[in-house]
Amino acid sequence: MTRGGVFGLAALFVAVLASAIGVVHAKYESRRLFVELQDLREARDRADIEWGRLQLELGTWGTHARVEKMARGRLDMRAPRAGDVVVIGPRP
Repeated sequence: MTRGGVFGLAALFVAVLASAIGVVHAKYESRRLFVELQDLREARDRADIEWGRLQLELGTWGTHARVEKMARGRLDMRAPRAGDVVVIGPRP
């Protein structure tokens, strides 16, 4: 084999070795990113569940019956009697 042939063969060997290392690194990075994606999806799902729970709780806190109960209990408010209501409207 000539000196050029040995140099060419060595260059091809280095190129194949570098390519193999690149493939291993790409596969490793792909797996790492996939695991991160799965973790982010789980976090998103937990956040969606929490959001739904908070929406339900918000709906419960704002119901008419609860607001009326709080108004009567804490603020001592009562519905006005018929004689206490004054209707203001346009003059005839």
